[in-house]
Amino acid sequence: MKWEGQRQSDNIEDRRGGGAGRAAGKLGIGTIVIGLVASYFLGINPMQAIQMVGGVQNSLGSGPAAATGEKPQGDSADPQTAFVRTVVADTEDVWGKLFTAQNASYQQPTMVLYTGSTPTACGAGQAAMGPFYCPADEKMYLDLDFFQTLATRLNSPGEFAQAYVIAHEVGHHIQKLEGTSDKMHAMRSKLSESDYNQLSVRLELQADCYAGVWAHHANVDRQILETGDIESALQAASQIGDDTLQKQAQGYAVPDSFTHGSSAQRVRWFRQGFDTGDRRQCNTFAREATV
Repeated sequence: MKWEGQRQSDNIEDRRGGGAGRAAGKLGIGTIVIGLVASYFLGINPMQAIQMVGGVQNSLGSGPAAATGEKPQGDSADPQTAFVRTVVADTEDVWGKLFTAQNASYQQPTMVLYTGSTPTACGAGQAAMGPFYCPADEKMYLDLDFFQTLATRLNSPGEFAQAYVIAHEVGHHIQKLEGTSDKMHAMRSKLSESDYNQLSVRLELQADCYAGVWAHHANVDRQILETGDIESALQAASQIGDDTLQKQAQGYAVPDSFTHGSSAQRVRWFRQGFDTGDRRQCNTFAREATV
């Protein structure tokens, strides 16, 4: 991925070296890797972890206020931090342009970098849950150690796989701005767990599609892609499918418990966004949409 020398975002809150917490309620890739990552880091049953995260999602908007952190000044000397800042900046440029084209203003989210645990407006976040987006404070949360987990335990190395993870969380921010995540939360108490899981899958697949939309425009505008980059993102999408994670964790998949979609679904919807570059083609909630 070609990213060096590009603009770096100032919407970065660096909390590394501080922060504490116990549990978290978020939207994002964190919940799809919980079956493997939480069991590895916390020593708990993967399916119990999945259920825990799913239950906590019901409490979006509650919990302690987020701690303040420092925003980095100038270009980051640390290459990994510089990479994150550059990708976030690129999402700002792409979504800012797309919103402007529709006579709307794009409200940029903040990326919080932390280590171990940190308070959020959705509760307390844990690194073992992976990257996540909190709709209540419109911030994305990332422990950079996750990228090592992505490369080794999830067999998805490469910078563009990491960029896909960030773009997916930005996709959840787009859903917040569109009102989709708030509608989902309002429906939670009215649906059975199985029915809500089906909606959750559609929410996550739409975020994957939005990640593809970003990649499409970033490459058209700045030619960021190198050979193998798209395959890297598709590999990441495949490795974090619910069926793949559940089979790795317990030997079999339980489709009714899926909250993020199968590997094939995740690959398909990222491809949909990348091939079309049109977020109108990402309506996974449409009655006729085949997820």
